[in-house]
Amino acid sequence: MAQLWTPPGRNPGRRIAQIIKLKPEFAEKYKQVHRAVWPEVLKQIEDCNIHDYSIFHDPSTGILFASFKYVGSDYEGDMEKMRANPKVREWWKMTDSLQESLVPGAKSSESGNPSWWKEVEEVFYSP
Repeated sequence: MAQLWTPPGRNPGRRIAQIIKLKPEFAEKYKQVHRAVWPEVLKQIEDCNIHDYSIFHDPSTGILFASFKYVGSDYEGDMEKMRANPKVREWWKMTDSLQESLVPGAKSSESGNPSWWKEVEEVFYSP
């Protein structure tokens, strides 16, 4: 199998997938706010080495499925930087109110541990 080209000095990345439940009464609101994500939030995502970020919605189950590629070398440190941004915390407070975590004991995106979004295992990948 051919290797994908990676620019010199750049981490080839690790794919991460997560799920959470969207409260059904907020489906349209969630889509609306994501059509206009705040620029400060988008900048922080990029600054924290997150690329190819997508969120999908299954209306029959209410599940949101997020996937992204992390291309940095210190995931925990980058997530701390993300949590330190006041605009990101404000965004999370708003979006968390539209969601139900699937992680026992999770309190919010800001609290960090346990995670608000549930990571899911990758069982197949074909580049």
